[in-house]
Amino acid sequence: MIKVMIADDEEVIRRGLEKITSRMDLEVKVIGSYGNGAEAWNHLRELTLEDIDLLITDIKMPRMDGFGLIEEARGHLKELPIAVLSGFSEFEYARRAMRHGVLDYLLKPIEKAQLYDLLKSVAENKKLREAAAEPEEIPHGGEHYVVEQTKSILEKEYGQNFELERLAEMVGMNASYISRLFKYKTGQTITDYLIGIRIAKAKELLIGQPDLKNYEIAERVGYSDPVYFNKLFKKMCGMTPKDYKSGYRAPRG
Repeated sequence: MIKVMIADDEEVIRRGLEKITSRMDLEVKVIGSYGNGAEAWNHLRELTLEDIDLLITDIKMPRMDGFGLIEEARGHLKELPIAVLSGFSEFEYARRAMRHGVLDYLLKPIEKAQLYDLLKSVAENKKLREAAAEPEEIPHGGEHYVVEQTKSILEKEYGQNFELERLAEMVGMNASYISRLFKYKTGQTITDYLIGIRIAKAKELLIGQPDLKNYEIAERVGYSDPVYFNKLFKKMCGMTPKDYKSGYRAPRG
């Protein structure tokens, strides 16, 4: 399964890409489709290389352009394959994007054959990367230690911006291997485990420090965007942070 995120301010382009990929003989899942770089980055920054295989981005977009998104993506997931969408008149943009280490650029209107080749290449590279990432066997006690150490780091650093590569360095192991091992041992991805910690801490703050503003709580648990935090909290808890707080303050019995 190739997991793809799309960022383009033209809805017709985004829908077209989704339609084309759904009809290919490749397993492709569009995990996010956004009209600007800022929205795409809000989602992307929560992901690991286990969650996404390819970012396809336009260059000219409101709020955060493609270069801004590529820069943020590169800082968070250094190895993430990125392809740029570009009109013929924007060839200079495409050339500049290639200097950012971009895998390919797709000329608008998109050619199905070029898109297919790109996705095929990403799928093959993913297989090779997974094969190469298999480390030497470590004793089962060692595996347990790695998972517990990962949990401990996440519980201490939940308020900081999450970077899988940095976590891997702290544990002293391959990032891809840690992701797979953690999922195998706990049944959860590292991202889901981290979200669980952040939401639990947010609940504590909502009840324990009711005077804190919503954006302050969001920042304390690692989310710079309070709107995204609100949506995530509601998805996880079935109610908004405000409702959660007022539910606890309401008289009981």
